[in-house]
Amino acid sequence: MYTVIPRAFSSNWAFINGGDSHSCKRFQKSPIGPLSFVLTTGNNKRFSSSCLNPVSSSSQIRLNDSQAAEKESVLILMRHGESMWNEKNLFTGCVDVPLTSKGVDEAIEAGKRIRNLPLDIIYTSALIRAQMTTMLALTQHHCMKDPVIMHHETEQARIWSQIYSEDTTKQTIPVIEAWQLNERMYGELQGFNKQETAEKYGKEQVHNWRRSYHVRPPNGESLEMCLGRAVTFFKEHIEPLLWSGKHVMVVAHANSLRSIIMYLDKLTSRQVINLELSTGVPMLYIHREGNFFRRGSPIGSSEAGAYAYTESLALYRQQLD
Repeated sequence: MYTVIPRAFSSNWAFINGGDSHSCKRFQKSPIGPLSFVLTTGNNKRFSSSCLNPVSSSSQIRLNDSQAAEKESVLILMRHGESMWNEKNLFTGCVDVPLTSKGVDEAIEAGKRIRNLPLDIIYTSALIRAQMTTMLALTQHHCMKDPVIMHHETEQARIWSQIYSEDTTKQTIPVIEAWQLNERMYGELQGFNKQETAEKYGKEQVHNWRRSYHVRPPNGESLEMCLGRAVTFFKEHIEPLLWSGKHVMVVAHANSLRSIIMYLDKLTSRQVINLELSTGVPMLYIHREGNFFRRGSPIGSSEAGAYAYTESLALYRQQLD
């Protein structure tokens, strides 16, 4: 039998690695908000579930096996909403273009679909279409916290953007931008129409550039190269947070997310070729005991009944209701 026990405590300084794999980023002290609670079972298993700021070092929170088995966490992956170059059918890659009005609507709808899932921290790419999607989606979240992009490009940027009010800090959710989550760089194809490019070079060649694992577009990245940076970042900075029981959302792009899903679902290089991701559709994973379990994506504005909930998530929903 599960029992809900309210919990409150003050955090230590939190150290989170950001866009540079050799740097260590510092978040300021933040007590856990009122939505935090612990789920306990008859055999004393514990599942933490909250909507709060992270409180542990991603480089230090890897737990031992017995501790990790008691943790269950949520991972949400989401491709950005439709961009202006999606609408025009252009190769976008790392060109930084914003959302269309349809993309804005997709982001808001995505926010409604995840609004009752716990969130502690958001990771997004350095590109505006992913960041717009992140901010718009979070306007719909039940915790009503303000998303704040953490700036640590320089020590001065960190100091100037620091929040000193503990009360305000309780009402914010950190957003970490990382270039490693950017879309695959399409090289000399960027800016060209996909249909016209297929007519010029042949459909098979363009298909290989877009969907094969090893083949690179001219002066661009292959999916294998994109996977190298995106999955390395995920394993070094995001996965340790999930091990600690923190709930994470990643808002990125078709190819950087395909790379991460390939890692999570243990897909082969042949299987990942056929993996398609729609714009603005969230995908839920549960991390438990070092394993990832895909729970699918909700089909409407209300996610109730669409996700295959675990017991701890069901109790989290019960708390909200």
